[in-house]
Amino acid sequence: MEKVRIQKYLSQAGICSRRKWEEYIERWLVEVNGKVAKIWESIIPNIDKVELKKQAVHEQKNLVYYKMNKPRWIETTCAQNGHSILDIIDIEERVFPIGRLDMETTGLILLTNDGRLANYLMHPRYEHEKEYFVEVFGPIDDVALDTMSKWVDVLWKLTKKAKVQRVASWKFKITITEWRNRQIRRMVEKVWHQVKKLKRIRIESVVLWNLEEWEYKRLSVKEKQQLFDILNLSN
Repeated sequence: MEKVRIQKYLSQAGICSRRKWEEYIERWLVEVNGKVAKIWESIIPNIDKVELKKQAVHEQKNLVYYKMNKPRWIETTCAQNGHSILDIIDIEERVFPIGRLDMETTGLILLTNDGRLANYLMHPRYEHEKEYFVEVFGPIDDVALDTMSKWVDVLWKLTKKAKVQRVASWKFKITITEWRNRQIRRMVEKVWHQVKKLKRIRIESVVLWNLEEWEYKRLSVKEKQQLFDILNLSN
């Protein structure tokens, strides 16, 4: 029987991302055959018994991929607490959101049970593009936009170069390759402005298009294939 690293097995279980699983392991919430799991451990699928909080974890076979237009005041977390993204969807398979949008931000979020996809899109070394539409209070000048395109000090670290395109005197699009907490809002504040509306419209090749708020649908065959080609993932 071939062994696999426990993080890989868990990420394919369709409950949450590999990073979240690593957090669960570090908090001693995962057990293998009745013993606390170790971060470096390998297991034999369908032979070893893996549990999270005493509940059995099974590898997910039917992988699904959705996109959603997240409304405001909804949390993009795995917790179902009445106002999380998992409370407003009706998908047969157990899925989790890739990455986060803060409660005030709307727009594109990907939902899947494929841990590989989450790992490839969120790991900082891959630098995948995420595009946002931004509206600020009052006109924003070219100097501010140019500053954000080069670098801004956010959380004591310089941001990477971004693509910025003006749409109107108080609106612009920005494409970043990082997943920092509230990054766009913090970048705008650094150039002495404040975000009025923030909406994510693209993750790599997947575009929000005319999806209404609260609406979600499976990725088309073409959308999925384009994304997998970019990430060099196999179906």
